[in-house]
Amino acid sequence: MSANQTLHTTAAAALAELLPTMTPLTAAVHPGGLPAGVSAAEAVMASFVGALSADVALVLTDGASMAGAGGAAPGLVSLQDVLRPAFERATSVLGAGVLGESRTEDASALFADQETVVFELGGAGAAGWFAIRIREHALSGSGARATDESVLGKLGRINNVEMTLTVEIGRTRMSVRDVLALEPGRVIELDRSAGAPADVLLNGRLIAKGEVVVVDQDYAIRITKILDVVEAAN
Repeated sequence: MSANQTLHTTAAAALAELLPTMTPLTAAVHPGGLPAGVSAAEAVMASFVGALSADVALVLTDGASMAGAGGAAPGLVSLQDVLRPAFERATSVLGAGVLGESRTEDASALFADQETVVFELGGAGAAGWFAIRIREHALSGSGARATDESVLGKLGRINNVEMTLTVEIGRTRMSVRDVLALEPGRVIELDRSAGAPADVLLNGRLIAKGEVVVVDQDYAIRITKILDVVEAAN
């Protein structure tokens, strides 16, 4: 199995693991794209841009039920928002990069592309189909060096562009019902123990670990570890 084939499979498995369903899902390659009679006219799609870029799309057999399983109240939270964590988990295996906004549109061309790998998401029957098309930007030999220099030159033009650096001490998942029930004094338990390092995220992508400190009565973060691409993807 090639490196890209492994990435396709890993991404699909990561997405299936995080989809909000009543029963666990598995992802199996479905040769030939979507089955006959299944339309991708209202698929949920997103694009990931990084050293490896990708287009991903998801067609569900029952989007309303999945949205409900994710705690989404009708008209309050969109299906795109419910599926967002699963898309983020799937594309995180590609390394550092930025996942664009999720959108609902016709993904027929993506599912039909020969470069796209389609997976059937199954549990108790088919829950949906996931498509992923990975695009490599790297070249070999002198071409790679020329490309790197070109990229660095272009990046130099945006040196002054500001990006959002976020420090996260923990997170949890809550249904919309529990969020609406929040009130002052409520304690929310996070998935991290006291004293554990905090995550440092750049535009939502994990890049480092650190410890929270106080500087002149303001909170600050002391970087303890810079993560490489592999560590950041795990």
